[in-house]
Formats: sequence, C-alpha cells, structure tokens
Amino acid sequence: MFPSAPLGWLQLKHRPLRLAVAVAGISFAVVLIMMQLGFRSALFESAVRYHERLNYDIALFSPDSVFIVRPQSFSIRRVYQALADEAVAEVMPVYIFPAVWKNPWNNQRRSLKAMGFDPQHDILNAEGFSEAQTLLARQNVVAFDAKSRPEFGPVGEMFEQGGPFFTEINDREMQVVSLFEMGTSFGIDGTVLMSDDNWLRLFPTRSRNEVQLGLINLVPGADPEMVRDRLGRYLPEDVLVLTKADFVAREKEYWNSATPIGYIFAFGAIMGFIVGGIIVYQILFADVSEHLSEYATLRAIGYKSRFVAGIVLQQAAILAVLGYLPGVFVVYWLYDLTAGATGLPLYITTDRASTVFLMTIGMCAISALLAVRKVARLDPAEVF
Repeated sequence: MFPSAPLGWLQLKHRPLRLAVAVAGISFAVVLIMMQLGFRSALFESAVRYHERLNYDIALFSPDSVFIVRPQSFSIRRVYQALADEAVAEVMPVYIFPAVWKNPWNNQRRSLKAMGFDPQHDILNAEGFSEAQTLLARQNVVAFDAKSRPEFGPVGEMFEQGGPFFTEINDREMQVVSLFEMGTSFGIDGTVLMSDDNWLRLFPTRSRNEVQLGLINLVPGADPEMVRDRLGRYLPEDVLVLTKADFVAREKEYWNSATPIGYIFAFGAIMGFIVGGIIVYQILFADVSEHLSEYATLRAIGYKSRFVAGIVLQQAAILAVLGYLPGVFVVYWLYDLTAGATGLPLYITTDRASTVFLMTIGMCAISALLAVRKVARLDPAEVF
C-alpha cells in the first residue's frame, strides 16, 4: 500500500537535478515510442487509402501481385465473367502502373502512380473526383493528386492560379485539367488519374485485354462474402476474389510481414520502452541507495517491505506522469511537422495516447520493482 504522506514526491524534489534528468529521460522514451507507433499506424493507414476509398464491393486482383503500387496483370475477361453472377450489378476494369512525371518547372523526373479507368464509372470517393470525372474523357488529359509530394512541383498552387497546364508523362505531352485529393503513402509519392484510353497511350506496349484491378459492385442487399465465395469457385485460379475487408487486410499484411518496415517501427517502440526503463531504473536505484539507512530505520521500527516498496512505486508513478505530459506535447508538434513534410496521416489518437501512457506506467513500475529489490533483501542490523 502507498504511504499516507507523499514521501515519494518529497524524496524526488529533494534532488531537483536528478528529477529533471529522470523526467527528460522518460519524455524521450515517450517521444520515441509514440513516434514509432505513429509511423507504423501511418504506414498501414496510408497503404490502404485506395483500397478503402475506391467504390466497390468485391475486387479482382492477381495472385502474383504483392501490393497495389506494382500490380501484376490478369485477363480482362475475368472481370466480365463476373457479370454471370446474378448479384453483380457493375464491373469496372482498372489499369495501374508507375509512370514517369516530368516536373514542368525544373524538368526533373519522378515516378508516380498512373491509374486508368472508364470515366463513366464513379470509381473513387475523393474530394475533387466528381469534377475531374467529367473532364477525363478528353484525349491526353489527367487529374493530379493535389496532396502528392512537393517534388512533383507546385501543381496545386499553379493550377489554382492559372488553370490547366501541360507537362510530360512517359515522354508524352499531357494536360493537367483537374485536381483531386488522396495523399501519399510509403509506396506512393503521387498519383494521376486518366481514362483507360489515355492510360494505354502512355503505355503503348501494354494490352487493353490485360488489367491490374477489377472492381465489382453488387446489387443492393447482396452479401459480399457469399458472392466472393461463389465467384471464387466460378473464376479460374489466376485471379483473387476479395471483399473490401479482404483487400485491405492483404495489403496491410504485406507491409507488416513481407517488408521490414512494420517490424522496424515495432522494434523501435520496444527499444524506446527499454531505454526509458533503464533510465528510470538508474534514477530510482540511486535514490534507493542514497536513502538506504532511512529505509533500514523504517524496517527496524516495524514497517513492512511493502511500505518501503510503496514509496518507490509512488516515485515511479510520479515520474511516469511528469515524463509523459511533456513527451506528448513534443510528439504533437513532431506529428504536425512530419505530416506537413510527408503528407502521411500522423495524428495523436485516444487509443495510442492511452496505450503509451499505460506503457509508461508499466515501464516505470517495472523499473521501480527492480530497484526496490535491494530494500527487500535489506537487514537493518547490517546497516547499523
């Protein structure tokens, strides 16, 4: 049990420099843990932007594709074969492949994702898409993602000031006639949308009969999982049949297990936990050693080891709170700074803040229990 008097706080503030070092160390650990968890969350959230915001109930995808940035092709016949199911209302073939964008202001070239589709289909739920959709049927025109990385040039600003302009994509002159907003990810720096005809003009060696994604909308009331299972049995094995939840989960699994990025961010959070624990342990161990005679006196006059342990645990709890609060404020600033520079979805969530707070409490509590072992083994007779 904790002592009635705040002995833990009195001992901490008795050494203000040591207290400041401990708070700074815990704040550093909080920043490290929350930044790593934030990057990991941003990785998954940004990786599935298109999976979640494309308008479909079921997706057809090549089993040879690892993720959506560089999908493998499959026959367009699979998309239209899906119409044989009575629950299928509409199918939409989609062409996807990286293209080379020429920055019209400095002539630098950079890869971005080019997505082609029939403009009659409302395939995307994104701000600005409905305005772009009516323009994309024209020849040699594209819509540009205004939230792409700045290396592509000040596209959004120049379009707002002067309207449509020309650039080169895959060494072909194309006109940017509209903007939409989606954002970047760890695999996508920028995106242009265009009609399927214009996409095939950019990639003349590719066949119209080979697509990279098939989107299927069902009639109202149809069960996507039941239709998925029926199409899975009906269609050949050269295509995957996925519900939206399946498609999102497959992409996240790729980034989490097939690449080292997810592992690195998780490992970084663990290292932050360990570093913070070591700092707290050193501070508390030094404090316990310094007050060993006082603790021995308490033991000699009849106080249990639990009482002394309560003092150290109280110190740990105080340090956890004092270190957590400034750490969160620093993370809030760093999230805002990083999100502005990269376009990644970095923000503090209630779940993440609660998780890191509990980790901080646990980190300090474990360190306190390790530091107080010396008191548990203490023999007052030896001290005196």
